[in-house]
Amino acid sequence: MNQKTSFSSSILYRAVTMLVLACGMLLMPLFTACVNEEQYEDTPIGNFETLWRIIDERYCFLDYKQHEIGLDWQQVYNKYRVRVSNDMKRDQLFEVLAEMLGELRDGHVNLSAAHDVARNWSWYENYPTNFSDSLLRRYMGTTYKIAAGLKYRILDDNIGYIRYDSFTNGIGDGNLDEALMHMMLCQGIIIDIRSNGGGNLTNAELLASRFCNEKALVGYIQHKTGSGHSDFSPMEPVYIEPSAGLRWNKPVCVLTNRHVYSAANEFTAYMRAMPNVKIVGDHTGGGAGMPYSDLLPNGWVVRFSAVPTYDADKHSIEFGMDPDYNVQLTDEGFKRGEDDIIEFARKLLKQ
Repeated sequence: MNQKTSFSSSILYRAVTMLVLACGMLLMPLFTACVNEEQYEDTPIGNFETLWRIIDERYCFLDYKQHEIGLDWQQVYNKYRVRVSNDMKRDQLFEVLAEMLGELRDGHVNLSAAHDVARNWSWYENYPTNFSDSLLRRYMGTTYKIAAGLKYRILDDNIGYIRYDSFTNGIGDGNLDEALMHMMLCQGIIIDIRSNGGGNLTNAELLASRFCNEKALVGYIQHKTGSGHSDFSPMEPVYIEPSAGLRWNKPVCVLTNRHVYSAANEFTAYMRAMPNVKIVGDHTGGGAGMPYSDLLPNGWVVRFSAVPTYDADKHSIEFGMDPDYNVQLTDEGFKRGEDDIIEFARKLLKQ
């Protein structure tokens, strides 16, 4: 398949990638493409060369990450090529290729083989979780309602609380109508997406559409147009259309932490562009590249970020976003049985 053809149709590409924007979920080989410029044999050297070239020609953040973290993909080639020989074993090759991909610092990049999956989780490792299941149970109790992927209830100060832990869990218009109707008399709503690693972008768009009354510009997207690191289409605006169902016009707080990634990161960008919405908690994990997959000669599957997305101000959100209010969980709050982030949002909504 021709490289330029693979990336020329923005409509088709967005329709496919919206279905697979999930952290930790691999695309099936059905969606793979080929690199025709040069074919390599199924040898350790051939597989190395294929993988390096796929990233070189099709990964969408090479220029951005060179600017942000000093990544030089040619130097990465020089560093790892000397470690590869055709007499090395399978596990040795996998280790080298995994380490090379780790230089990208991208949670959407992984290498899948029958025996293992190489992945990068630096977007949340070594950071506070700022989320506690034990504390959440105190707020949710046992009588909360469930509407498909949503769990929700009204807190004792008349603040609505919605927990959405993964955008892989589907929701429908009927579910959202019921949840918002239940909270109609609430002073405000908390939407807690902490530790939401992503999922189906359609679910993120559907939920966001309940918080605007007119077409809202929420970001931008580009598409690869060639093999060069800077070969991209012009930025195309991304809009959220207001839902035809019930919409919420009162204040909203969206709760985030470092585990908010991929489609959940996009949802945060959408909501930040909405009126009456504040982001509370920790910096998000990022993941602003819609993923695509390709095959190495030995059948291993590499997934990589192929389509860059941006917020409404045209800033990359690959490395995440700062909240409007940076709030951390504390030991003191835990001892009191209080989630500091939820408590801050409750006070903010009552002001």
